[in-house]
Amino acid sequence: MSRIAKTAVAIPQGVDVQIGQDRITVKGGGGALELAPNRLVHIRDEGGKLSFVPADDSREAGAMSGTLRQLVGNMVTGVSKGFEKKLTLVGVGFRAQAQGNKLNLNVGYSHPVSIEMPAGVTVATPVPTEIVLKGADRQRVGQTAAEIRGVRPPEPYKGKGIRYADERVVIKETKKK
Repeated sequence: MSRIAKTAVAIPQGVDVQIGQDRITVKGGGGALELAPNRLVHIRDEGGKLSFVPADDSREAGAMSGTLRQLVGNMVTGVSKGFEKKLTLVGVGFRAQAQGNKLNLNVGYSHPVSIEMPAGVTVATPVPTEIVLKGADRQRVGQTAAEIRGVRPPEPYKGKGIRYADERVVIKETKKK
């Protein structure tokens, strides 16, 4: 059995979890998220804590119990606290501007790049060289951040581009004669 699945998911105050045959629904202050349960895992609600037990002794059931536990744990954290990703723009003239649910980027191309934010993800630019993404769905926030970074990934010689705030870019040495 997965070591992650052995720890129960604590449900904080103000979060409502409903376990059905075809849906796990988590509702809270940050919104509502849904997930399809797996038939290899049994979910039990034990007085404010969710435990995940494999349905049989197969390797897949043990692995899925840990996976489902982590997904439900992320849903509970997302609707109660939320998730946040920060991106930094490095380069002369690189700017970002949030307008509603759109992000406009000037990152060295001949045209500005406009990115539409998916539902459930909000974007803010406290300074023109910083982007902050927030949302309840961890996967959606991370995927959106990866797509924004993919517009202009950091290059290895000068380090210019869009990078995560905690990302370290290793600078290569230039070719010498």
